[in-house]
Amino acid sequence: MDTLEQYVLEPTEEFISDSKRFITKCNKPDRKEYTKTIYAVLIGFAILGFCGYIIKLIHIPIIEILMSS
Repeated sequence: MDTLEQYVLEPTEEFISDSKRFITKCNKPDRKEYTKTIYAVLIGFAILGFCGYIIKLIHIPIIEILMSS
């Protein structure tokens, strides 16, 4: 019973208390922080999309050259 308490119950209780403490310290982002996050995500999507488009443009002629020979 001692090992069960040591390895299962104590870590579970500690996790629950840490989770409660974390949730009480969290707060919702305000409008300014939310819009900054949205802009950062949109810029990241745009950069990734642009990189994918450039890579696709480079690979199309290479594939055509390889397939024609």
